[in-house]
Amino acid sequence: MNQTCLKYSKWGLTLLFGVAAFLFWRLRYPSALVYHEQWQLFLLDGDYFCSRMAQPGGVARYVAEFLVQFYNSTTFGALILAALYMLIQRLTWRMTRKAGAGTSPLAYLLSFVPVCLLWYYMGDVSVMLTLAVSLAMAAALALAWPKKKWAKWAFLFVGIPVIYWVAGPAVWVAALFILGYEMVCGASRLGGLLLGVVAVVMVLACTLISAAVTPYPLYQLFRGLDYYRIWASVPLMQYVVMLALAVVPFLCRLLPAQMGGRVVGAVAALAIVLALFFIPKGYDAKTYELIDYDYLVRTQQWDAIIAKAERQNPDLPMSVAANNLALAMEGQLGDRMFQFFQNGVQGLLPDFERNFSTIPLTGEIYWQLGFVNTAQRFAFEAMEAIPNMNKSCRAVKRLAETNMVNGQYEVAEKYLDLLDKTVFYRSWAQRTRQLMADDKAVSEHSFYGKLRRWRIDSDYLFSDREPDMMIGQAFLKDSTNSVAMQYLLAIPMLNGDGQRLMQYMQVVNERIVYRPLACQEALAYAFAQQRQQPPLGLIDPMVLQRFNEFSQSYSSVPSEQFKGTYWYYLTAGKKKE
Repeated sequence: MNQTCLKYSKWGLTLLFGVAAFLFWRLRYPSALVYHEQWQLFLLDGDYFCSRMAQPGGVARYVAEFLVQFYNSTTFGALILAALYMLIQRLTWRMTRKAGAGTSPLAYLLSFVPVCLLWYYMGDVSVMLTLAVSLAMAAALALAWPKKKWAKWAFLFVGIPVIYWVAGPAVWVAALFILGYEMVCGASRLGGLLLGVVAVVMVLACTLISAAVTPYPLYQLFRGLDYYRIWASVPLMQYVVMLALAVVPFLCRLLPAQMGGRVVGAVAALAIVLALFFIPKGYDAKTYELIDYDYLVRTQQWDAIIAKAERQNPDLPMSVAANNLALAMEGQLGDRMFQFFQNGVQGLLPDFERNFSTIPLTGEIYWQLGFVNTAQRFAFEAMEAIPNMNKSCRAVKRLAETNMVNGQYEVAEKYLDLLDKTVFYRSWAQRTRQLMADDKAVSEHSFYGKLRRWRIDSDYLFSDREPDMMIGQAFLKDSTNSVAMQYLLAIPMLNGDGQRLMQYMQVVNERIVYRPLACQEALAYAFAQQRQQPPLGLIDPMVLQRFNEFSQSYSSVPSEQFKGTYWYYLTAGKKKE
């Protein structure tokens, strides 16, 4: 194979890798891109820029956050990641050639190892894009390592501090590469060792000086200020990726310079199979299930949520809550709720947990129920609970909405001012500001006006241990609140409280005729428990007939043919909670 064909085959392999990365993120995990975007608030102003430039690694963080804002479009987000992966791979190849190991055909395949490890590691949703950007910057600057002796010393005392301030602790990639390069390719082993040791000492010195002049603890400076969202701990995998980027170029020197085409092809095929098997292992199915549901709730794709639950019955508390909200928004909760797994009232209104990733979904439930102030509190809590101290575009937008609905226009204006400084939320902020200019327009808005009518505007206390009392207040305030009505009747059913369900059904039907299938099944069961006949017309004859069949066939384990009914939930499903 001539050099031209070899060159194009290498670029072809890189492009194929990029296409695979694009399809992976765009088709398999698009919601993960939006997940990262919602936990930052990138502002196009001088103060925000200066705050990032004042941090070690702040340049890489600023660039990464600038890119992450485009995750708002999942296509752009997937393109960004694919391009960044290809860039890191090509930089690894350049480092390999600089290390004198670019002659073996397998060396090019080995240059994919660091980025594949990074791809696997990014399955952890707490891994920030800053890490990938920092690695690319550190690798690019390491390639600038000069050949002249005086230039090398100048690079150590000027270049290393610059790399550190630009990329943060990813500077270790450059320092280790310099050490390896001088030991392997340098004219003198002793001189090379000296240069490498000085490079390592310079990195340590930069880190220690930063700890003295910046408000960040030393351990965090070693880990990276924005490499991992949770500052308290950083997985070992981060250091494995950094080490691989620095070491792989020198491992390639161990490969034989000439190999048969069949051997290269077989190794390439094996590498692809291993990558296809290895990379998805870093992506926990349950974690990404919750992210998918949260994304669908945020974008109000209620039909898509129900369809997802139909394909695979949700069993996590937050996914169950998302599906129940979708059913209620489509007016199907009373008819279909027991066709899906239920975990009691927690599946309607999950308990508050100081977990930034689950708070927004719970807050969305209260928002759709009309509890504007509770939704506002949850938005505050979500933003304050973000581990890396970022602000959240999603939370800021919700805070602007809640204050607008409450008529607190001056407060809402402050949040809109922040969104004015963003790329993707500026137009929404401008439209919302125009809407707020007319209080009557807000009251007549198809959604915000409805929430203004539904919200509880009188002072009262409620306990989260009695959510039905709270939701009952909302329904009594405005009987058009169909979501509250469905939740009000669902709570006693999930608790197995037939007596309270009868009371609530009476209250509801005094205002609106509503007798969904699940309620009829629950009433049939409640009357049978009391050894009474239900009033004529209250329960459909087909439901009564099916209940009689259930009663006759019931044993210690209900028949699977009744799965999806209230009776099955109460006698079998509820035991599994």
